Amino acid sequence: MKTTELPRWASGFVLPILNLLSALLVAALVIHLLGESPVESLQILVNSAVINPEGLSYTLFYASTFVFTGLAVSVAMKAGLFNIGAEGQMYLGGLGLTLAMLAFDATLSPWLLIPLAMVASAVFGAGWAFLPGYLQAKRGSHVVVTTIMFNFIAASLMNYLILKLIPEGDQNPASRVFSEAAWMPRLGEWFPVLGDTPLNIGFFLAIVA
Repeated sequence: MKTTELPRWASGFVLPILNLLSALLVAALVIHLLGESPVESLQILVNSAVINPEGLSYTLFYASTFVFTGLAVSVAMKAGLFNIGAEGQMYLGGLGLTLAMLAFDATLSPWLLIPLAMVASAVFGAGWAFLPGYLQAKRGSHVVVTTIMFNFIAASLMNYLILKLIPEGDQNPASRVFSEAAWMPRLGEWFPVLGDTPLNIGFFLAIVA
């Protein structure tokens, strides 16, 4: 069966808008079924997440992660594969970055450390994606099933490493804080209206990617 590809303007502009409108419609329906006002609820959502500068800053910060994971899915889609394992690959990418930071944040300059951490993150994430790809190519395992399973394996592995092996920071289940020299510049430092939020130049890297 021959498939017809949509024009780039349709797939890049029209479809995202239709997806957003569909999501808002479903959300409004659920809110109505719960006995609340969809209009009032959506006004609160827009005001808190978009209109308020600090709220917008948090929205863009969390969106950066989804942009990168979405790109990971799109690369596989271009190859005709359905990658459901982006969550686990993100976990392992974070592990690669963390190990690079813990090992070198006190010795390397930020100009070397940040690119090194990015490369380590990419290698760990790609390595985790390679495993289900190998299983499909050599063993015939269904890539959708294996990537879903690998998400749970990655989550359990991260829980173990954070709680048992990675040096802890304070009393939280997390690594120690990286050296401030290794932090990516926060946009709030340049645009005070955004407030003291974690939004950094990684957002622009996500857009460029």
